[in-house]
Amino acid sequence: MPARAWVLALISGAVAINYLDRAILGIAAPLIQERFAIGPTLMGVIFSAFSWTYFLGQVPAGVLLDRFGTRAIYSLALLGWSLVTLMHAGVAGVASLLGLRLALGVAEAPCFPANSVVVAKWFPRAERGRAIGIYTAAEYVGLSFVSPLLFWILHMFGWRSLFALAGSVGIAAAALFWRWYRDPVEHRTVSREPGGFALSQVRALFRHRQMWGLCIGQFAVYSTFVFFLTWFPTYLATERHMDWIRAGIYTSLPYIAGFFGILFAGWWSDFMIENGWTLNAARKLPVIVGLAGASTIAAANYVTSDRAVVVILSIAFFAQAMSSSGWAVISEVSPREQLGLVSGLFSASANLSGIVTPLAIGAILEATGSFYGALAFVGGVAAVGACCWMFLIGDIVPIEGAQADCVRSAGL
Repeated sequence: MPARAWVLALISGAVAINYLDRAILGIAAPLIQERFAIGPTLMGVIFSAFSWTYFLGQVPAGVLLDRFGTRAIYSLALLGWSLVTLMHAGVAGVASLLGLRLALGVAEAPCFPANSVVVAKWFPRAERGRAIGIYTAAEYVGLSFVSPLLFWILHMFGWRSLFALAGSVGIAAAALFWRWYRDPVEHRTVSREPGGFALSQVRALFRHRQMWGLCIGQFAVYSTFVFFLTWFPTYLATERHMDWIRAGIYTSLPYIAGFFGILFAGWWSDFMIENGWTLNAARKLPVIVGLAGASTIAAANYVTSDRAVVVILSIAFFAQAMSSSGWAVISEVSPREQLGLVSGLFSASANLSGIVTPLAIGAILEATGSFYGALAFVGGVAAVGACCWMFLIGDIVPIEGAQADCVRSAGL
C-alpha cells in the first residue's frame, strides 16, 4: 500500500473509533435515562458535557501537536479515549457518567487538529479535499453501516456491552497507530520550538475576520451533526415511537447519506481546483451548499410519514456532511508555524456547538414536550452558517502577519 494511502487509512480508522465512542451514549440514552431516572434537561447536560472539555482542550491540543509532534500526541489520545470509553461500561449513576463524559472530551481533543496537520504534511493542495473527505467520511461509518448491529447488541446484551466493545477496539487501534505512523521524512514537524505565548497567538489570529468567519461557520456546521449524534435516536424512539430494531435501521440511513455526502464534497472541491476554478469557489461552494441543504432539516416538522421524515433527515445529513469539507480551508489560511493552533481553534468552535446544541434541545423538550422547536433551531443555525461562509470569511488567503502580531504583543 502506498505510504499516503496507509497514513489516510490510519487516521480514518482513528476517526471512525472516535465518533463511535462519542455516539454510543446517544444510542443507549433511552435505556440509560430509564435506568437512572434522567429527565430531558439533565440528559441534555450529560450529552453536552463531552463538549465542555473537548472545547477547552482544542487550543492546548493544537499547541501540544506543534510542540511534540503528531505520533506521540495522537497515539496517547487514542489510547486515553478508548480507556475512558471502556470505563463507561461500569458507570453507577449520573455523577460517574458525567465525569466520564468530561474525561472523554479531554482525551479526544487532539484528534481533528492532528488530522489537519497530517493531511497538510502528507498531501499536496490538489488532493487535500479528497483526503479530508475520506477521513471525515469515517465519522459516519460506525453510525451508518454498523448502527443496526449496535442496536442488536444493545437489545441482546445491554447498553454496557456497547461501551466495553468500543473501548477494547480503540485500545488495539492505539497500539497500531503508534507502531505504524511516521511523519514524512522530507518534512520536519510543524514546530519543535516551545510556544511561550499561545494566548497572544490566539488574540493575533482573531484580529482577522477570516478567523471569526471560519469559527462561526464551523459552529453552524457541527450543530446539525450534534443533533444526530445525541438526540436523534431518542427522537425516533419517543417522537416517532419506533421499536429498537426499526430505530436502528432508520438511524443508519442518514449516516449512510452523510458518508457519501462528505466523499462527494471532497471530490467536487478537488475537481474544481483541477479544472481551473478559483480556490475560493472550490473550497467554499461545497460548504455553502451543504449548510443551505442542512437547514432543510426543519421540514421534518411538517410531515407525518416515518419514511418521509427519514428521507428529509437523510438529505439534510448528506448536505451537513458536505459542509464538513471546510477543514480543507485550514491548511490554506494558517500561518506556517501555527497550523496546529488554528486547527485547534477551528475544532473548538465546532465543539462549542457541541455544548450549546444538546442543552438547547434538552431545554426545548423540557418546555414543549416536542422536537418541533429543536428541529427548527438546528435548521436556523445551519442557515446562519451558510450566510457566514458567503459574506464573512472573504477570500481564502493566508492569514498574514498573525505570527508577527503575536511576537509584537509578547514584546519579543
